[in-house]
Amino acid sequence: MKSTENMTKYSLRSWVLVLALAPTIVVGILLGSYFTINRFYELEDTLMAKGSNIIEPLAIASEFGIVTEDRESTKKLLSATQMKNASLILSIAIFDSQNQLFVTSHYHKDFEVMRTQQPLSELDTTEFNTLEDILVIRSPIVSNTHFNPLAYINNQSNKDPLASLNQQNTVYGQSMAKPTYNSKQEQVIGYIAILINKENALLEQHRAAIAAFIIVLIGVQFNLFFTFRLVKHVNHPITEMVRVVAKIREGKLDTRLDGNLIGELDLLKRGINAMAGSLSEYHDEMQQNIDQATSDLRETLEQIEIQNVELDLAKKRALEASRIKSEFLANMSHELRTPLNGVIGFSRQLIKTPLHSSQLDYIKTIERSASNLLGIINDILDFSKLEAGKMVFEKMPFALRETLADTLSLIAGSAREKGLELIIDIDSTVPESVSGDAMRVNQIITNLVGNAIKFTDQGSVILKITLVGNNEDTVTLRCEIIDTGIGIDEGQQEYLFQAFGQADSSISRRFGGTGLGLVITKRLINQMGGQIGFTSSPDKGSNFWFILPLSTSQFDIGEVLPMDVLQGKSILLFEPRELTRDTLNRRLESWHLKLTSVGQLDHLNKTLEQKNIHFDYILTSCHGFDSPEHISSQLQVMKNHTQCLILLHDCIDQDIISHHLKPNSDLLLNVPINDMELARHLIYPPTPKALQQLLPIAPGTNIERLNVSVLAVDDNIANLKLIDTLLQELVVNVTTAKNGQEAIKLARSKSFELIFMDIQMPGMDGITATKRIRHESMNRHTPIIAVTAHAIAEERENILAAGMDAFLPKPIDESSLRKVINRWIAKPKFTHFELHTLNWELCLSQASQKPGLALEMLQMLVDSIPSTIATIELALQQQDQAQMLQAVHKLHGASCYCGVPTTQKLCQEIESALKHKTSTSELEPEILELLDELTKVESAATQVLEQLSMDITHDS
Repeated sequence: MKSTENMTKYSLRSWVLVLALAPTIVVGILLGSYFTINRFYELEDTLMAKGSNIIEPLAIASEFGIVTEDRESTKKLLSATQMKNASLILSIAIFDSQNQLFVTSHYHKDFEVMRTQQPLSELDTTEFNTLEDILVIRSPIVSNTHFNPLAYINNQSNKDPLASLNQQNTVYGQSMAKPTYNSKQEQVIGYIAILINKENALLEQHRAAIAAFIIVLIGVQFNLFFTFRLVKHVNHPITEMVRVVAKIREGKLDTRLDGNLIGELDLLKRGINAMAGSLSEYHDEMQQNIDQATSDLRETLEQIEIQNVELDLAKKRALEASRIKSEFLANMSHELRTPLNGVIGFSRQLIKTPLHSSQLDYIKTIERSASNLLGIINDILDFSKLEAGKMVFEKMPFALRETLADTLSLIAGSAREKGLELIIDIDSTVPESVSGDAMRVNQIITNLVGNAIKFTDQGSVILKITLVGNNEDTVTLRCEIIDTGIGIDEGQQEYLFQAFGQADSSISRRFGGTGLGLVITKRLINQMGGQIGFTSSPDKGSNFWFILPLSTSQFDIGEVLPMDVLQGKSILLFEPRELTRDTLNRRLESWHLKLTSVGQLDHLNKTLEQKNIHFDYILTSCHGFDSPEHISSQLQVMKNHTQCLILLHDCIDQDIISHHLKPNSDLLLNVPINDMELARHLIYPPTPKALQQLLPIAPGTNIERLNVSVLAVDDNIANLKLIDTLLQELVVNVTTAKNGQEAIKLARSKSFELIFMDIQMPGMDGITATKRIRHESMNRHTPIIAVTAHAIAEERENILAAGMDAFLPKPIDESSLRKVINRWIAKPKFTHFELHTLNWELCLSQASQKPGLALEMLQMLVDSIPSTIATIELALQQQDQAQMLQAVHKLHGASCYCGVPTTQKLCQEIESALKHKTSTSELEPEILELLDELTKVESAATQVLEQLSMDITHDS
């Protein structure tokens, strides 16, 4: 991008000049430099060649003079040579074998320059040495030929030194042509040195350089001349074209180029003129189209306004239809659940009465069918809420393993009836305390595991959970439900997650259901941020998996056990079923127990036959034995080798349990068993009393009733009779009312320990009756429990906001009713305003129904309130927004787990406003309201903590 911008800074004229001159100058300089340097070397070589042609004959001619030590004739020879080459030679000198000056052509002030510094033996050829502007040439004088003395005398008689030199040269030339060598080896007897003047050569070099420069300069001038001619004929027309194009771009479409141009420029001129003409035509046509489009747009806008009005009306109708649909679902939920509540409730009551076998079977069939119908209704309601996008997800802390164990205990009976091996395999890295919607997690597990059991006739069903992601705030779990059932055909797999679709939809299908379970499961998982998939093959089983992110809990919800107690203790495990045995092996080994695991009965007997063998624990299965009597005898043998014999069973025959399993073991545990439950029973070994407490209460067993008064209100006669019947078995005094007005009259005249209030009643509904009771009766502080068939989350919020303390959904069962009574009887009676300031039921729910944990979190909040108030007041006084945000954020986090809805709401509003840069002064009313609310919370919580601590201590 930068290079393009730099290119646009220079004009075309500049580019033409640069591109035309630069190559010429560069080529001219290179060629001139090349030929000049080449000329320099030629002059240098010529000078050396001349010197060599002079010095080498002189060296030969001087041999005789050195041999005979005839300095006079030798000097004449040197002087004559110098005179003949006076412009070239500055001085000539001959040095003998001792490197001493022998003779010179004339006096020279510095003969040291001419003297060699190396031994004469190394001077075997002519050498050249350059010193500034002179050239020193040295050549050895070698003694290697014979001379005729007569020739020498004749030469001496010749007065002309040059003639003598020429004669000698001729003689030596003959001698060199046909040399006569001594028998002795050649010998250097001296050398001759010449000083050559380089001034003429340097002058010639300078002339050559100047000539090259002049030639390059002339070439550049010629190039400039032609370049300017080119610019004149090219640049000016192009500049004119740029001007014309700029005018056309400004909208002056009548602008044209004139004149005759050369070559392609003339074609370009014609093209620009043609383009301008075309643009002018297009402009006129486009203007006509715009006018037409404007007219059409006006008409379209009028139609759109009409459509908007129609859409607005359609939207209102759709919203009204959605509201009617929601009301319809709520009403249908109530109308369907109300009779089902009576059917299921009285069926369960009948089961408790003495009946012969066929009657008992009929009643169980009625109860099971009604429960199935209730499940279908729940699925349809959930599907409708998911379709409408109104499914509300809670974010509450819960204990994962404990929650899953409670869920699977409800559907494990189906697996026992079919003889399936049901296994829970939760990896040890999976955390126990997480936060999310526990009810929806249970619903997902129930659907998937229930389907696996339904479509599996033999083999096993495995629930496997592993940790695949973990960071500061979130854990990501992968759950797999693996079965050995009938599998799913590949052609039917694509329909599996479609609403009301099933893999087998023919009239001969073996399995019932609405086909909504997997659809609801998938949408629940997707809305919770996860994903689901499966693999399946016909007759080989299926593997449904889903990945689900859950938030980490700030508190330890699960039970904390001293696991180090088990380290090093010995345990014998007998389990013939391989999958269950492998799962138990991993659990026990992770607890660092000394494990002895056997899977066959003969191996078990061999292990127990060892002398003095004793185990701290023996964990045995009820499988692998031939008969109930065989189980009894084998358990008695095991009991002799341990003080804690735990029997894992999935037996459904009560006679076998009562007569063979229970008497011969210390503890009976149903499978599949939760990790924490197994660890708890190993750490705290059972006693006979504890064993009696763990056994289920047989139907018809008398339970001591509580001496309290309870009021039950319901407009449906059947439901009122059912709740009256159930309450009569749990409490001493039960009073019933058929409507809200009658309930208010009774509440004014009598005090009750607990009130069960139906919500949807004719005349005065349960919410209105509750408000009247809170203000105008003797039961202002009495816990009021909402009993309703509504299953919508918004309805629950309205119920709690109306001043009710808890929620009991229909159909009512005995266990749920007993839990509510035990929770609220003899608990502190909160005033109405305290339900908004401090709601113990909400606090208990946020603590996963663990009173001890709820007390701990509430106590932590109370302890922090004084310092929090001081910090907020200081930040308000100093208008310190950062400190205020930090204090409110910390308080907001604590209030989410302590049942203080008003405080939580105020913190949320203030924190949100501070994050949106609202000043502290603008939030002063809300902050002062929060400070007042904290004072109320501190006062109410102190009283509640004192009362609850006493109650929990008494209960424990």
